[in-house]
Amino acid sequence: MTNSVPHTRWLRATALSLIFSSIAGIAHAETRPAISSDPIPAADDIEKTSDTAPKSDIAEGSDIIITATKANEIAPVTASLQATQPQSVISRSFIEDSLPATSDFNQIALISPSVSGYGNYNGNGLSESKAQIRGFQDGEYNVTYDGVPFGDTNDPTHHSNTFFPSNTIETLVVDRGPGNASQLGQATFGGNINLFSRATRDDVGLELKGTYGSYNTYLLRGVAQSGAIDALGGTEVALSAQRIRSDGARSFSPFKSTNIFGKIMIPIGPDARLTLLGTYNENRFNQPDKDGATLSQIAQFGRNFSLNNDPNSQSYFGYNSTHKKTDFEIVKFEADIAPNSTFENRAYTYSYDNETLSGSDVTLYATASPNAIAGANMVTLTQGGTKVSGVPGYTKTNKYRMFGDIAKTRIDFGFGAITVGAWLEWSNTYRQQRDVNLLTGARNYAEKIPNDPTTGKPYLPALNPTPSDIKFDQNSHSNHTEEFVELELRPIPGLKITPGFKHVDFNRQIDALFNQTTRVPQKLSKTYSADLPFLTVNYAVNDTLAVYGQYARGFLAPALGVLYVAHPGASTVVPERSTNYQAGLVYHGHSLSIDADVYKIDFTNKFSSSTNDPAVGTVFFNQGSVQYKGVEGQITYALPRGLAVFANGSRNYAKTDNPGTPNLQVANAPEWTAAGGLLYKNGPIKFSLIDKYVGRQWFADPTTTDPTRYNLYRSNGYNTAILSARYTLGPVTVGVEVNNLFNSRPVTNIGPSSKTPLGDIGHATPTNFDQYYYQTGRAFTGDITVKL
Repeated sequence: MTNSVPHTRWLRATALSLIFSSIAGIAHAETRPAISSDPIPAADDIEKTSDTAPKSDIAEGSDIIITATKANEIAPVTASLQATQPQSVISRSFIEDSLPATSDFNQIALISPSVSGYGNYNGNGLSESKAQIRGFQDGEYNVTYDGVPFGDTNDPTHHSNTFFPSNTIETLVVDRGPGNASQLGQATFGGNINLFSRATRDDVGLELKGTYGSYNTYLLRGVAQSGAIDALGGTEVALSAQRIRSDGARSFSPFKSTNIFGKIMIPIGPDARLTLLGTYNENRFNQPDKDGATLSQIAQFGRNFSLNNDPNSQSYFGYNSTHKKTDFEIVKFEADIAPNSTFENRAYTYSYDNETLSGSDVTLYATASPNAIAGANMVTLTQGGTKVSGVPGYTKTNKYRMFGDIAKTRIDFGFGAITVGAWLEWSNTYRQQRDVNLLTGARNYAEKIPNDPTTGKPYLPALNPTPSDIKFDQNSHSNHTEEFVELELRPIPGLKITPGFKHVDFNRQIDALFNQTTRVPQKLSKTYSADLPFLTVNYAVNDTLAVYGQYARGFLAPALGVLYVAHPGASTVVPERSTNYQAGLVYHGHSLSIDADVYKIDFTNKFSSSTNDPAVGTVFFNQGSVQYKGVEGQITYALPRGLAVFANGSRNYAKTDNPGTPNLQVANAPEWTAAGGLLYKNGPIKFSLIDKYVGRQWFADPTTTDPTRYNLYRSNGYNTAILSARYTLGPVTVGVEVNNLFNSRPVTNIGPSSKTPLGDIGHATPTNFDQYYYQTGRAFTGDITVKL
């Protein structure tokens, strides 16, 4: 199948962008000024630094700066006076001073109102975590790095500790909304977590950091800045390397990670600059593919149980290991093509390679009787043979390479500005899963004979196309294009009205030797399109107060799993849609920083599936809707002598709006969040005590009008307090962090199993196969940082 239509649309939009650039160049042929330090504004046009802007602890070096008031200079999270949607800006100083150095980007984002999370069960940054924004799950919002969206290729979910550890992040901005037309991503739907890379600086510097703490965890990090190299026209280089090693909080779960980061900013004459960025990350760890523990396992081994040292068990640590490698590269060119006219292009590529070995069912250990475990530890070593004793498991590969390009032009014409651009992205993915006998690595022919798509019945053994040790072996591809335009109007001083429009085309293709779920050879393709309007307004009432409003349409294409069916033509699924309405205000006084907002989001076309017709098999369709609404706010008050208090919170409704399950909160969507704390920065001393609360939530979606099962998967909430203290003497800073200060250990997530009877839910019985996840206990970290 050709992909000429998406490519043609991208070329058309890029050509339009270049035409605008040429027109601007002709219209302003006079002598051009030196390139501004203000790049093309991001989706929310937050304030940028300039060559004369004062240095600040607020998002230092990231080209993002918040009004430098006394309150904002110490606030852990704040917002911009130019915001057009609710946002939280988190600076490098907060990341460095108040969080463990191993923290991933979800741990950083957790300080924001309406952001909740779970994961990190092996320790901060030592296992993956998931974040939710207003109850929207990972895969329903975008994550970007320097404006480049990234995510998996089967659906737009993310791996929190795999690409960008905290040493690669200068600033993090949580946008609680889909943004405007220039906000790019597969899930322009529930919000955005925008990461900004470590900045290059014009002064030479070297920073060395070492940490050691609980679970025998150490981190070594180095960050070097070349400063402006006069011999190379002012070129600036930033390099970083980091190594983490830990025994892990959970049993037999060691973790090792290596990251290398580099960034070069090259001035090209007075009007342009080129930025080259690259990062490589490698993680090795021991963990089952589905890593929760059952209540029976917890009763016998404790809440930190994960793996054991019994080679006859599927939970043996030697049978459960993962090796992940990633890289991410960006080449960004930006230029002032004429006065008040800029052009920017970002070409990028990134890859992910996950090689996993796992036990088939780690819930069996200490869950069922010894006879039941022995019965499960059986393998079939020949096609169609009889079962013999063994330890069943599987190998898994998931690797992909993404390529993309983002081009945009902005022309300011006095009473307004227009931005035109396009995004093109395509991917190649290989995924496989094969059953093995973990004792020897030999093939385990454990799978059933697949169904013939023509008859809906199992193949005759002689006609079976699929070896019974192969669960799937699949290549897939995607092509994604977005063209957008924004028109910013400034009819009166202080007022910005920005309508925008974006067109989306998203194509998925499968070329499977043996497709996932169906286990038969298949070639499939599906294209989804959307037209998305946007409107944002920001009005600066005065120098300290601004109000804003937003209307936006969101779009989320179905996951690749929609094509794991025998009869794709029988599915009627279309993209999920959201309609967002929100308004708020931002105030930055000398000692007081405050912002608040209200929102309402209508979410329709929720994905669903059915197997009602055995001859057809699984089909996907849209059924149901969810309404999100709430109120959010954050405040910081600066007291004398470097002391400040802050608080933020949200009340979040994420209720079903369906005839069968009306007005029930969806899974993993807390009803409220709250954070508060005390910060002190004065002279050589820095101190913070921060506590984040996540309110009541459910861990199963409401799928029936009978609330019994739904309510058995409920949590009353949990909190995490972090204490941090640091003292600087000359070039040396000594610090200590205590994570989960009060040793809170509640359940933060449950993975329900369809095998668990209703009466066994919540009980440590042999037939309860639900997997429980508990908050990691109190952990201590000490660190030494030397800056030269």
